[in-house]
Amino acid sequence: MDYSKAQIIIIGAGFTGCALAYDLALRGMAVTVYERGEIASGTSGRTHGLLHSGGRYCVNDRESARECIQENRILRRINPQCIEFNGGLFVALDESDLAYAPEFEQGAQQCGIDIEKITPQKALQLEPNLNPKLLAAYTVPDGAFDPLRLALAFAASARYHGTEFRPYHEAKAIRFDGQGRACGIEVWDRTTDQTYIAGGDLIVNATGAWAGMVLKDTRAKVAVTPTPGVMVAYDRRLINRAINRLNVPGDGDILIPQRRMSVIGTTSYEVDDVDYIPVDDDQVRQMYEDAVALVPAVAQAKMRGAYMSARPLVGKGESGRSLARTFKCFDHARSDGIECLVTITGGKATTCRVMAEKTADLVCEKLGITAECATSIQPLRPYRDYYLPNGGRS
Repeated sequence: MDYSKAQIIIIGAGFTGCALAYDLALRGMAVTVYERGEIASGTSGRTHGLLHSGGRYCVNDRESARECIQENRILRRINPQCIEFNGGLFVALDESDLAYAPEFEQGAQQCGIDIEKITPQKALQLEPNLNPKLLAAYTVPDGAFDPLRLALAFAASARYHGTEFRPYHEAKAIRFDGQGRACGIEVWDRTTDQTYIAGGDLIVNATGAWAGMVLKDTRAKVAVTPTPGVMVAYDRRLINRAINRLNVPGDGDILIPQRRMSVIGTTSYEVDDVDYIPVDDDQVRQMYEDAVALVPAVAQAKMRGAYMSARPLVGKGESGRSLARTFKCFDHARSDGIECLVTITGGKATTCRVMAEKTADLVCEKLGITAECATSIQPLRPYRDYYLPNGGRS
């Protein structure tokens, strides 16, 4: 560890924590990432893997839609190794879907999302397993990504630039100095059952749906609602493009190709205990019915598995579907009077790079460091490099 550099502690090694470690390391800081499990062992490893075009949000959440299409293009450029860019379709199956089409067209145009209306016959030529009764279809620049590989590509790039990752090291409490500034964390090494104190100049809480739990023994607050959703994977690759229902975002309206599988998602509900979220059988059945409505051939496939992930939606007091899908960076000096403590949460996998950029900008501002973000132009390291000594550095 180079102690001549600013020492940054990141709690959480999901998409955002890994992307932030890479960004801060490129800006010349000494970064250590603490994660209670393995890389992407929380929500990041349980996403359905949709590279969003923004089409899903272009009517009701245009800020998120613009973020998505911008980051979609950047991720395809810097990390093609992890992305299958086959495009996507929004399809109408009933009159309600058709009524939504004009708003969808207008929203996509205003958000800069390239779409094309095609005939149902053309859609069936592109995806023969689609419901033959579809009434309309639009192409969108969606894609699919491998969740673990995406996180590892950012982590590998961070390690190459000197970041230290400590998996199975759980942050149990935030420590403060005599002036009330965050100055370190109490860490439980789960591999040895030993506890120790790690010091740093600034701490970033990048734990997503667990952000409130990390801060529970402090006076810091974050407006985050853990909102799980159930996804179901089937053992046949029945589509090559992401298939979206042409309507207001709802349950079971995205079917995604993942390697040799098809994955349908997702439901949306709220929980209090984000560490214990059972997969509800009724929701699994609902996902099956929704998948069959989009692609009837799912009825001939076998379920490979059902799983859930807890989204960290920004906001409280509303239903999960109405909460913003964009992200928020909390400077706890401004909101709670606690210096040297920052939380980044919200967003989605597609926007993890820009979430990291905005958080790194704040870290630089707080530490008086002048350094520009370079993550939008530099290609990421191969994800396998994460497992090389020193991340592949000679």
